[in-house]
Amino acid sequence: MLAKNYFEQGQFEKAARIYEKLYQNNPHRLNYLTALVQTYQQLEDFEKAEAVLQDKLSGRRVFPQLYVDLGYNYALQSNDSLAKKEYQKAIDAIEEEPNYGYIVARAFEDYSLLDEAATVYERAMELQPDKNYNIQLANIYGEQGKLEAMFLKLMELIQSNPQYQSRAQRTFSMYITEDPASEANTILRKTLLKASQENPSVFYNQLLSWLFIQQREFNKAFVQEKAIFKRSEGDPTRLFDLAYIAKDAEKYEEARDVVSFIIDNSVGERTILQAKQLDLQLDLATVTEKEYDTVEAKFQELFATYGNGPETHLLQIDYNHFLAFQTGQIEKAVANLKQTLTTKLSPFQEARLKMELADILVFDEKFNQALIYYSQIQKRVKNDVLAQEARFKVAKTSYFKGDFEWAQTQLDVLKKSASQLIANDAMQLSLMIRDNSLEDSTQTALKKFAHADLLTLQNKNREAIAAFEEILTQHKGEKIEDEALLQQARLYERIFQYDKAEANYNKIISLYKEDILADDAYFFLGKLYEGPLNLSEQAKTMYEQLIYNFADSIYFVEARKRFRLLRGDVL
Repeated sequence: MLAKNYFEQGQFEKAARIYEKLYQNNPHRLNYLTALVQTYQQLEDFEKAEAVLQDKLSGRRVFPQLYVDLGYNYALQSNDSLAKKEYQKAIDAIEEEPNYGYIVARAFEDYSLLDEAATVYERAMELQPDKNYNIQLANIYGEQGKLEAMFLKLMELIQSNPQYQSRAQRTFSMYITEDPASEANTILRKTLLKASQENPSVFYNQLLSWLFIQQREFNKAFVQEKAIFKRSEGDPTRLFDLAYIAKDAEKYEEARDVVSFIIDNSVGERTILQAKQLDLQLDLATVTEKEYDTVEAKFQELFATYGNGPETHLLQIDYNHFLAFQTGQIEKAVANLKQTLTTKLSPFQEARLKMELADILVFDEKFNQALIYYSQIQKRVKNDVLAQEARFKVAKTSYFKGDFEWAQTQLDVLKKSASQLIANDAMQLSLMIRDNSLEDSTQTALKKFAHADLLTLQNKNREAIAAFEEILTQHKGEKIEDEALLQQARLYERIFQYDKAEANYNKIISLYKEDILADDAYFFLGKLYEGPLNLSEQAKTMYEQLIYNFADSIYFVEARKRFRLLRGDVL
């Protein structure tokens, strides 16, 4: 709309002339009236703004939200007494007609008049008990810093409709941190405990469990989940969720406690199999070479109990991954998976097994065989995310082979993937290939980089570091240098050479601070300072640089969260 464009460009006189005509021709369009009033206010022509509002308010039809507009017009002129009178008229209007509650409250919110908005919502709910404005009130209380009131309103909301629980937790997440001692965490914990004592309900246990998980206090969450388990007739779903979350957080002993409880308190064979498989995954996360025989024995015990058929296909994937990637028994793993594929499997079971088989073949540098299996997966489950994952692995395998053109073709499709993770990975690899093909038509450096990447996949860390060093020496100043510095830094972290990793990150920041990997360098250097090097102030500086200079970075949210924790914010 032309008038809106003029308004946004600051050409208020032109905007006013158009809005005057629009409102004159459409007197029932309140949006034109509101826009006209706002334009007059920008021109500081408060008398005209008042005149059009008074004219509308003198009509037969009542629009109580306009009292708020009129009051705000007085407030702009520092006439607070008249402003308050108009605000009160808007509030009084809902006594006669409670249905005006929402629209009047929203008008107050639009002007950040939060106390008045809260008053209207609260009174509207008293007048119409069937109305529920708890989510609106919770948001207002949050903006006002009234955390306890906000939490209570959200809890009321969940009680009235359990479907709002995930939405309420998203609001909680805006205030809750990993720090149990933060103000918001403390208030929520005390509020939940008090409510739970006054009115025992499973949803309080669920919220307490959620809070303890955010705080990474998995044992405390486990206490709540055991209570929920007993009330839910032995459904272990939430317990499994907790165990997987603890595992992903590398809290293996806490996860193992949950798994042991599931095994001791379940009767279903499938549940016990899943729990024992998870227990083995925890072993695999920390296993050393001297413990391989013990892990092997545990796998064989489960196969002896549950068989080698479709029911244990996920267990077989874990087992053969262990054989190939940890013990080096690649041929045995490949033979096992091919044998399982001869049994009667569902399309998804077949796809998962073939994915593992293809991954092992890539690890063994048998790229053509791997590509065949990845392509079969795409055809077998073509409408599932597994098919998109297989396509990405086709691209990555082609990249390892040096067939960059075909890899690029696959990646161009995946950039629009429904899976954000796959789309991001595809975009990153696509940019890397394209950027490093422009300068060098022979793609010499890119081929060396792909080989170093493969060595990284094969956990040949020192060989990979040496391969990246060759690129840095022989292709200094070329486009690929920042990529090599970043990947080499990540490998230095793997082998605990933190000083060398730090030097690489700083080199990227120094030489390539305007390029695409600068935010990666700031973020990973921040984590390095925050974690192994224990230099909190330096970590804070890195996160701050990322926040202020890379607002579109995929690390932005996490960096902001870590920065606030290090600064000791009371959110």
